[in-house]
Amino acid sequence: MPEELGDIAIAWETCNREADEQRKTLHNHVTHLIVHATLHLLGYDHIREGDATLMEKTETGILASLGVADPYS
Repeated sequence: MPEELGDIAIAWETCNREADEQRKTLHNHVTHLIVHATLHLLGYDHIREGDATLMEKTETGILASLGVADPYS
């Protein structure tokens, strides 16, 4: 049986507003947030610079494989 890592909550109204403000599609923004949250559940963090670099590289690689543009560029 798979190990439960935790929960991910999506605030749809906030996501929609942020997507509009950032001129992104809601789909791409929510996908980014889910990937980001999943990496946190897997132990990634972005408090220290080196950790942030690793997390962002991993995140953008996953997003690219899903056809989502780099949200940090």
